[in-house]
Amino acid sequence: MIDAAGLRVIRAIADEGSFTAAASALGYSQPAISQMVRRLEERLGTPLVERMGRNVRLTEAGEVLARHAGAVLGAISAAESEVAAIAGLQAGRVRLMAFPSSSSTLVPKALALVKKRFPQVHVTFAEGEPPQSLAALRAGECDVAVAFTYDGLQISTDNLDDFKVRELLLDHVRVALPLDHPMAKQDSVNLAELSSDPWIAGCPRCRGHLLSLADQAGFRPDVAFETEDYVAVLGLVAEGLGVSLVPDLILRSAPNARVKVLPIDPPSHRTVYAVTTPDLTRVPAVAATIEALVEAASDASCVGAPH
Repeated sequence: MIDAAGLRVIRAIADEGSFTAAASALGYSQPAISQMVRRLEERLGTPLVERMGRNVRLTEAGEVLARHAGAVLGAISAAESEVAAIAGLQAGRVRLMAFPSSSSTLVPKALALVKKRFPQVHVTFAEGEPPQSLAALRAGECDVAVAFTYDGLQISTDNLDDFKVRELLLDHVRVALPLDHPMAKQDSVNLAELSSDPWIAGCPRCRGHLLSLADQAGFRPDVAFETEDYVAVLGLVAEGLGVSLVPDLILRSAPNARVKVLPIDPPSHRTVYAVTTPDLTRVPAVAATIEALVEAASDASCVGAPH
């Protein structure tokens, strides 16, 4: 019912004492001031101004509006200033959620780039696997999700039509073997050659990928250990307790000298994405964060494959 322009007019009338003086102070015509007052009176259902010849005087209701106008207009001005700062990347907040193996590779580089270029932009970070991070994005609990999908497996059971998806990199998947494994001296390994080995599985989506590849190779893997901690996965492999599928991002961030890493034949990879909503892509701080992730991913993809 009450708009900012109407409040400014009532405040100007209170300060200047006439429609003409208020119009001059605000840069409006006198008829425009009269029309704005009349429209506001119609909305509120009560007179706001008492006309006395060329002068006017606020009614009790008009005085109430004038009294509150300063605080309201001050708050609007402050909000406009803050929004302008956000639009100009002089302020802003981005809530980023990413899966663990990206949190030690892509994410630190991207956060450092944002901090260097836009020091007033505040990026918060939490870990979450794709089902959790995408659910958080849909619920409005984060602004950008770094997620992944394996060949042949969906990124989520959710419909992604409502999201904006930016591909970051292809993360190759390799097999990790103990150094004394019979296959360790080969150039590559077909998973069928490991059908009798015990397996160490990672996150739920990674386990699904393992089961899918093993099914294509004609066997069901004997999953002896399950852990989402890939440092632990490589430690178990190093001790000869099993073999595992491990993406390059993990091998670059947590190499283990007692583990032999080989390509698998046929090759497999996972695709890493930055996901947000269409509206959030127009928020400068969110767009800057996604561009930083793209740059960080470009650097990561240029690093040679671990051995």
